[in-house]
Amino acid sequence: MKNLFDVSGKVAVVTGGSRGIGAMIARGFVENGVKTYITARKEDELRATAEELGTVGECIAIPSNLGTLEGVTAFANAIRERENQLHILVNNAGATWGAPIDEFPESGWDKVMDLNVKSLFFLTRELLPLLRAAGSDEDPARVINIGSVNGLVHSHMDNYSYTASKAAVHHLTRHLGADLGRQHINVNGIAPGFFPSKMTAHWADDADEMASAYPRGRIGNAEDAAGTAIYLCSRASAWVTGHTIVLDGGIVAAA
Repeated sequence: MKNLFDVSGKVAVVTGGSRGIGAMIARGFVENGVKTYITARKEDELRATAEELGTVGECIAIPSNLGTLEGVTAFANAIRERENQLHILVNNAGATWGAPIDEFPESGWDKVMDLNVKSLFFLTRELLPLLRAAGSDEDPARVINIGSVNGLVHSHMDNYSYTASKAAVHHLTRHLGADLGRQHINVNGIAPGFFPSKMTAHWADDADEMASAYPRGRIGNAEDAAGTAIYLCSRASAWVTGHTIVLDGGIVAAA
């Protein structure tokens, strides 16, 4: 029963790891001894995050554009050139789009679906050989897909493609979890509520008001995100696969 939450010595990839929840999870990994690759499209921001995290552990930046299949393949090749095993893949990269239904553009639908769902599936597929090489019966490799409470309940916003994409992520997590479990790969998800990030920056002025609506009385923080990810990547969760943890301070339960 000792060291159930120890993840030291593992190798991880965190997409969208330069900011927001991705950076929170990456920091948690790095501070707990995980060699962590982070990727994002904006190179300056990505390298700044890697440099900051590099002061507490091993963090490597590999810029990529995961919004296209070519970008997914190029990034997967970059990881394969550097590693022969991958213990953890966190599919966090995502986008959102808001517009009234009568004006919602096809580009806003396709951009969100391509990054939030399509790239997640194909990056996981491309990295399966490394994940299979790392997994064992006692301690499987891990894939964590970042969904959203917006994929579970009505968002009260006009982010139609985002909510549809996150609902798809939750179901794809179940599907992959069932299919890959016998290959020593656990696939689980996290559905976050409100966390401070660039994606939620337009709500920053209302954060205190929003926090009061949460049963826990606050919004999410870095320890919440990192702690949940570490649990899902440690031996403590070795028998958990195909599920999505709702990390939301109780807001879905109270909806």
